[in-house]
Amino acid sequence: MDSSKEKLLSPTDEWERERFRRSFDARDSDLDSDLDATEFLQSDPLTSSKPSAPASAFSSQPRNRWLRKPCGCLAGRSTRCLIGCLVVFALVLLALSGGGFFAFNKYKQAPPDGLSPPWYPTPKGGTARTWAEAYRKASEMVARMTLPEKVNVTTGTGWKMGPAVGNTGPAANVGFPALALQDGPLGIRFADNATAFPAGVTVGATWNKELMYQWGKAHAVEARKKGVNAILGPCIGPLGRMPAGGRNWEGFGADPYLQGVAASQSIKGIQEEGVMATIKHLVANEQEHFRQSWEWGLPNGLSANIDDRTMHELYLWPFGDAVKAGVASVMCSYNMINNSYACGNSKLLNGLLRDEMGFQGFVMSDWLAQRSGVASALAGLDMTMPGDGLFWEDGKSLWGPELTRSILNGSVPLERLNDMVTRIVAAWYQLGQDDESKFDRKGPNFSSWTDEPEGVFAPGSPSEQESVPVNQYVNVMGDHASIARRIAAEGTVLLKNTGLLPLARNATTHSNQTTRRDGPLQIAIFGEDAGPGDGPNHCLDRGCNQGTLASGWGSGSVEFPYLVTPVEALTKAWEGNEDVEVTTYLTNSPPFQKGILLDAELCIVFANADSGEGYKAWESVKGDRPDLFLQKAGDDLIFEVAQGCNGGNGDVLVVIHTVGPVVMEKWIDLPNVKAVLLANLPGQESGNALADVIFGDVNPSGKLPWTIGKSLDDYGEGAKIMYMPNGVVPQQDFSEGLYVDYRHFDKRGIEPRFEFGFGLSYTAFMFAECVVTEVKPKSALPAPRPKDFAVPPEYDPSIPDEEEVLFPDGFRKLEKYVYPYLDTIDDIVSEPYPYPDGYEYKQPPSSAGGDEGGNPDLWETYVTVSVNVTNTGDKAGQVVPQLYLGYPKDVSAAVDFPIKVLRGFDKFLLDKHETRTVTFNLTRRDLSYWDVKSQNWAMVVEGEYTFMVGQSSRDLPVSGTW
Repeated sequence: MDSSKEKLLSPTDEWERERFRRSFDARDSDLDSDLDATEFLQSDPLTSSKPSAPASAFSSQPRNRWLRKPCGCLAGRSTRCLIGCLVVFALVLLALSGGGFFAFNKYKQAPPDGLSPPWYPTPKGGTARTWAEAYRKASEMVARMTLPEKVNVTTGTGWKMGPAVGNTGPAANVGFPALALQDGPLGIRFADNATAFPAGVTVGATWNKELMYQWGKAHAVEARKKGVNAILGPCIGPLGRMPAGGRNWEGFGADPYLQGVAASQSIKGIQEEGVMATIKHLVANEQEHFRQSWEWGLPNGLSANIDDRTMHELYLWPFGDAVKAGVASVMCSYNMINNSYACGNSKLLNGLLRDEMGFQGFVMSDWLAQRSGVASALAGLDMTMPGDGLFWEDGKSLWGPELTRSILNGSVPLERLNDMVTRIVAAWYQLGQDDESKFDRKGPNFSSWTDEPEGVFAPGSPSEQESVPVNQYVNVMGDHASIARRIAAEGTVLLKNTGLLPLARNATTHSNQTTRRDGPLQIAIFGEDAGPGDGPNHCLDRGCNQGTLASGWGSGSVEFPYLVTPVEALTKAWEGNEDVEVTTYLTNSPPFQKGILLDAELCIVFANADSGEGYKAWESVKGDRPDLFLQKAGDDLIFEVAQGCNGGNGDVLVVIHTVGPVVMEKWIDLPNVKAVLLANLPGQESGNALADVIFGDVNPSGKLPWTIGKSLDDYGEGAKIMYMPNGVVPQQDFSEGLYVDYRHFDKRGIEPRFEFGFGLSYTAFMFAECVVTEVKPKSALPAPRPKDFAVPPEYDPSIPDEEEVLFPDGFRKLEKYVYPYLDTIDDIVSEPYPYPDGYEYKQPPSSAGGDEGGNPDLWETYVTVSVNVTNTGDKAGQVVPQLYLGYPKDVSAAVDFPIKVLRGFDKFLLDKHETRTVTFNLTRRDLSYWDVKSQNWAMVVEGEYTFMVGQSSRDLPVSGTW
């Protein structure tokens, strides 16, 4: 087999996995207990946004009883159950037949192992210069911790066992507080008086590095003032391999370079405020269907099978930028990678993330993404969230007391636990969270579980608790509405404009081609997406498409403090103008039969497409979109409005809010569709930002962060969601390799409707005089890996006194709360533990590593490219120069390169007729590809690199070579 196609992130073999399972012999077997609370979408606890009823509404016990209870139909006792069984049996047969009997002809056995060995032991943190002081402080604190305190720091207290969505226990004796972790990329989930920022995809569409930074900084200011230690964002996984992927909108676009720059900038903004950023989801969580065990009725999550080169150049690329930026935490994903769960994948967490990338922070699991105890600790997981094990809200953690037991019996080495704790404490010090003037150690001043001023501390526990103040209603928004509005405006992409935009606020609001009649200008606004619907917070976690779309749904959503709708902002702009008459039809089924279109001279029509996280479903959208069409018959609405507006002679402006690419072929070429705006997901300032662009207060400068094709087929087979499983463990082969989004369109010669990076302006720009300057000569491989700057901390290797792990006398336990203590130590048996092969032998360090982000030479500038950009129009406007790299051609037939890849962009304002020179610095990493033979980043030293600069991936008027 071609070594580039080897599955390098494989699990240990079945024998090793069975050994890991035996280390938790006190627990139920996987067959008995490996069940998520997301088995049924209706009862997922993530949907329980501040329930009115307390108690454990999502306990797994009723489900267990159902599993244990034999169906009455089997005993001939229940007609209703008999009918139910027959229906279920028929549905199962239908599903099996539709999925080719789960494709068992291909996948009959257990998940196939990959071809690479596991990677042990976990490299210790504390080797980088930038973290040296934080690790020094951390080592002094950790050395004084008891074993229960160490376990407390690494284990969440359980779902709804504290004010945040994720809560750790404190190490009170040494002064380390409980940490509060909170979603998400758009703002502070479940919080009051906090900003609903534009989504990540809108931030990506700005192509503005400064706004990416400001977005992160504003978010962190609010998190810190709410008492949050770690933001569960930004999101760069999914990358966007599949345009219908449910959570693509949380990330920044379908290109690793764009994602990496946006991640780096937002992380810097977050962490400069002292809040920990959490980059997620590592890695290849590209679709919601089958992402985790039992969510779709299968016992295991999907396996994303990715070759070595593709993993490095595509899916891990932006994580390298995040590590280089000093990110405090990485969240591992639900899915398997090459048949090993991400949160237990030693090659991924130990070999790639820590050794190659030099990651110094800590790895946390996604919520219930941990699927093993000892195995995940050995594989490099540092913190389990929310602390519960295989069930939601049951208190049976895979760590907690089991981790304590594993230290005492020797199955988890004490030095592994010490490294886990040290990484977490070092991140706390690194972000300056020991400064009590910024972090008062009182925890969050809001509750994720109730809007009432008082409540219990741990609503997930049925134990009786006293009522305490839980919500202080602290307003942390400040002036962040202005940042949100600017991002939303700059993230709006002008796709088409034939003389219609910008509109004026008076009666001249129409294009020159439309014949005006006497009287006021007749403007008609159509579409549910223009209006408020039932309000932005009508559905839990924004889990439905109603009213104007400003956010996708799921854990990445927020509570809107308000939402300015498009109809509100537009009608306000024309308010009091007697020369304009506005009529609104805020529905996708307006009464066209009444002739409402005949008098309209300007028709503005809104439509959208929504999606979200897989634990919720809305109509046919089960997380992932079922297709790329506008929802709620949006395409039909646009077509009918265009056909009838002023008898087909009126001007039509189309506004789209969407989570990702939508097919526009039904209406995009209609002659009176004069302008199209793609407003993405704009957040709370939606209407104001849109009006800024429509009326020309802001010259549109957004660029597409993905390609808009003419059909889903245009994106290739690899871009299609697996809606039906092809096995008990669904196998998704990323056989397209590097060819995702525009790379695929280029390779296959497919003409997109609108290419990656495309976006119009109200002015025009010209590019000229490309100058390429060598800074360093080409060389095949980077400089040798440097020695570590510092030596990781060392601790007393002695196993702690067993007595210290027992519950203290008189301790009052909350039921289901995860504690580090044991009830007894009489059953502790210490025997030699059969660690995985190679665990006792230190792995040779990768030549690609050496510091945060990898070998420092990878980040050195080797060549610069300069281009002159001139605003040739009569309006000031922001330009987005984009640089694409073409690898030397016909040099090595053994290496397949994309036609071009994004390797630089900038954004700046140019006055009319102004010229400015933009310079791109290209690093060794930018110029390299992953060589699977040398296991290093390699530069092509023969032939010429080509650098192409312009305004989109297919508008590149100037170029140079090196």
